[in-house]
Amino acid sequence: MNWYLQSGKESDVVTSTRIRFARNLPEFKFNLKNKNEIEKLKNKIKENVYAIGYGLKYLELKDMDDITKMSLVEKNLISPEYAIHNENGAILINDEENICIMINDEDHLKIQVFSSGLELENTLNYAIELDQKIEEVLGYATSKKYGYLTSLPTNCGTGLKASVMVHLPALTITKNINKVFYTINNFGVNIVGAYGENSKELGDVFQISNKRTLGVTEQEIIENIKVVTEKLIEQERKARKFLAKDTINLEDTIYRSYGLLSNCRKISLEEAQKLISNVKMGTDLGLLPELNDSKVQQLVLYTKPANMQKYLGEQYEALERDIKRADVIKKIINEIFFLICKYSSIKLLTRACSTFDILL
Repeated sequence: MNWYLQSGKESDVVTSTRIRFARNLPEFKFNLKNKNEIEKLKNKIKENVYAIGYGLKYLELKDMDDITKMSLVEKNLISPEYAIHNENGAILINDEENICIMINDEDHLKIQVFSSGLELENTLNYAIELDQKIEEVLGYATSKKYGYLTSLPTNCGTGLKASVMVHLPALTITKNINKVFYTINNFGVNIVGAYGENSKELGDVFQISNKRTLGVTEQEIIENIKVVTEKLIEQERKARKFLAKDTINLEDTIYRSYGLLSNCRKISLEEAQKLISNVKMGTDLGLLPELNDSKVQQLVLYTKPANMQKYLGEQYEALERDIKRADVIKKIINEIFFLICKYSSIKLLTRACSTFDILL
């Protein structure tokens, strides 16, 4: 199972961790625009894929249809701008999709490693191991004074962007979200929507990442993000406890959301993600036994337009997607419902057989 369909540490609040390194090769200009130079860059990387290892495959964006590219965006593997505007882009990606390297973004390489839940240290260590292997094979543009050189001066130094995706429904419901963000903004972090700068928040999910890369070590960046994330986890859990004091209203919100998801005939992406956010909170609090973490993760992913169409193996117009989204939701929910019923029937049958044995 791919990492984005799994749960990890602190996954009631932190859905995923990403470590990204910006790197450039010394023999090429930064922020390449010339097509011949771009092809030389891509060919050099392509020729060395097997030397790098890690089960990476080389894929050109121009060979992908729009739905495939947007499915990668929805999984947060590539940025929307890269998918839409970079006709000369390519990626290195493994089967598990926990490694995705963007080629010819503003930097020659954007090395990305992903994990489910809060896994900053382990993900960093794995990313460093991969980064060192690529440097050994391809070489990097570096400076004794400024560290790794990047097309944007703000990314020089470590070239590290560490980020976590956080699910904050209770802080949103209690209207404390802006107050908390204002406080943690003083810790030198960026707070944006799930798909980066200028993207809107969807399903109460936000992305937290470091601002500085120059003049700080990788470990300092990770420690700062970890401190901020732990504070967010603490505040979100406090907000959930506050909501849980009014049990009826909280359960009503969760079960209304579950009821709408289970019975709707058509539903927009925004409404689906908001309802799934409430359902995830209910599952994480143990108030909604009808679902589990795995099914919630499937609902989050397969209600998004591109991945929904990949899931169904068909393309649909906008209105039809809203209808098909409702079908996908019911299919995922009913799978778990069927298993619960099957499990319950087996338990009842076992009890009946035991009773029959006693009577005999």
